[in-house]
Amino acid sequence: MENEVLAALMFPMLFLFVFLGIPVAFALIATAFLMAFPEFGFRTPVQLYNIIQGTASQLLLTAIPAFVFMGVMLEASGISERLFRAMQVWLGRLPGGLSLATVAMAAIIAASTGIVGAVEVVIGVMAIPIMMRNGYSKSLISGTICAGGSLGTMIPPSIVVVIYASIANESAGKLFAAILIPAGIMVGLFLGYIFFRALLRPQDAPPVFEGADMSLGEKLWVSATGIVPAVFLIGAVLGAILMGVATPTEAASIGALGAVLLTIFYGRFSLKVLADTLRRTLLINCMIMLIVAGGNMFAGIFRLHQGNALIQDMVFTAGLPEWGILAILILIVFLAGCILDWVSVVLITLPIFLPILASAGIDTIWFAAIMVIVIQTSYLTPPMAPSIFYLRSIAPKDISFGDMYRGVVPFILCQLVVLALVLAFPGLATYLPSQLQGFN
Repeated sequence: MENEVLAALMFPMLFLFVFLGIPVAFALIATAFLMAFPEFGFRTPVQLYNIIQGTASQLLLTAIPAFVFMGVMLEASGISERLFRAMQVWLGRLPGGLSLATVAMAAIIAASTGIVGAVEVVIGVMAIPIMMRNGYSKSLISGTICAGGSLGTMIPPSIVVVIYASIANESAGKLFAAILIPAGIMVGLFLGYIFFRALLRPQDAPPVFEGADMSLGEKLWVSATGIVPAVFLIGAVLGAILMGVATPTEAASIGALGAVLLTIFYGRFSLKVLADTLRRTLLINCMIMLIVAGGNMFAGIFRLHQGNALIQDMVFTAGLPEWGILAILILIVFLAGCILDWVSVVLITLPIFLPILASAGIDTIWFAAIMVIVIQTSYLTPPMAPSIFYLRSIAPKDISFGDMYRGVVPFILCQLVVLALVLAFPGLATYLPSQLQGFN
């Protein structure tokens, strides 16, 4: 009984530390240490070190540094500017063209990084000044940047999915396949909303005649140098994983090499660029891995105190049907996502959920797609929306929090539509993975 009390106190303690402003990684480690001490005493550091060793031995996590390096190097190559230029040329004259170009670019950048937040900053720095100059609605600007940045969660190779795969012992390739169709629907809904809003309210998104004086040959050249290399590289990396030709780590390493070659091709490569890329990769990777280690410590001590059994008993004692259990799990993920970062949400909740999913007969691949969508939705949802705080760091002062909150609401509704579709039609998430049986 004492153990269950300690387990029940772990989440309030964690949230208290987070609300006090302690970084999430250190809040997780501190909570794990304090709650492990009654059990292990002065042997607590040794026990927690064993958890760190176990985390470091997970082979799938070795893909994360290579994916991060690939994304940072592609950013250094100037590919984002070239992508935005190419998208402007083709989409700028459409209703809401700049916003359409921003979301389309965000989808490609998300596929090259898999890092939430980084995508938002990259596209925001480029797109906000241009949209402001052309008289775009501040709420549409805000919503476009936040929604585009959120695609880093949803579009493979999402690091959220890599961590989910390592915990659930699932094939990363199948999980990437599971989110492809929902991600495509979501991007389509984002683009559709922008287009029809601009069509009905042209004052919110005036057309931009970028590239109107360019010949077809010039437009094709801009596309060939700005879109094709990035799409080819990303397609090769994801294709190798999905087809079972390479492991995620091997494919990520190929992608990292391809990013270096692309930077050389664009004439942006130098020893200074390489050093800066390695430094940024190290910082981002350390941040992610520290949270992973802290999350595993928290989850390990929570299990030690029978926290998993406590939650499972509470869920099954309620006698809920499958949809009721699923609704509770979704609500927990959403509320946690409003407070914690995406890595922590997966690390803390998934080990608790897995036995519940197994007992309820819920497909873990289907649930992975659901979980990713819910995390992405919580990333946008006020008042704690991380996307708003990323945007605030790069947006001009005349874009207010009110503009930001109003801007994200329609995109949140688009995400909820995708969630409803995946819940109603599980095949949207399970069909492609089922076709990969022979490759994994």
